[in-house]
Amino acid sequence: MKKYFITGLLIWVPLAITAWVLSMIVRTMDQSLLLLPSAIRPENLLGVYIPGIGAILTILVVFVTGLVTANIIGQRLVRFWERVLSRIPVVKSVYYSVKQVSDTLFSSTGEAFRKALLVQYPRQGCWTIAFLTGQPGGDVTTHLRGEYVSVYVPTTPNPTSGFFLMMPRADVIELEMSVDEALKYIISMGVVAPPMKNPLGRAQNQ
Repeated sequence: MKKYFITGLLIWVPLAITAWVLSMIVRTMDQSLLLLPSAIRPENLLGVYIPGIGAILTILVVFVTGLVTANIIGQRLVRFWERVLSRIPVVKSVYYSVKQVSDTLFSSTGEAFRKALLVQYPRQGCWTIAFLTGQPGGDVTTHLRGEYVSVYVPTTPNPTSGFFLMMPRADVIELEMSVDEALKYIISMGVVAPPMKNPLGRAQNQ
């Protein structure tokens, strides 16, 4: 009986967690409906709340924004808006910091989070998975001797929190695994191990 119960848990637990995460994302995106005047919100027009309409609206707004800003006129509007924000002291610091991070993460040419690394942390002899985020810059480089890289060490099972470290390049090992595989490995606390790859880069069954 214990065997059947555990088998049932293995089926339902992943489904339940997936449904919970998707539900949380949809509820968060549905908050975009609050930007609409109360009179034209779907729950007031239809008399019932339909989950997901706000998510569709959010995706549509993001798509239209990208479509509009892809041309010359849209780019001029963006530059004008950024000039306005640059004159507001606190807003300027927050906006440009977040923009630099988002440009680095989502740019198709950026290197942030493009490589999974094996590093020793929090002490010598203990190994963990990290992600390459770039190279140290600014005044920091005048105090570092040799070649260093910037890495992000995520926590388990929540990879959205972690530690930013600057380590000698010689102390990091680049792994032959994708970022998705590395994230699964971290979130599962090492239970879901990535498949081994042969010298040609093809996954091998374990």
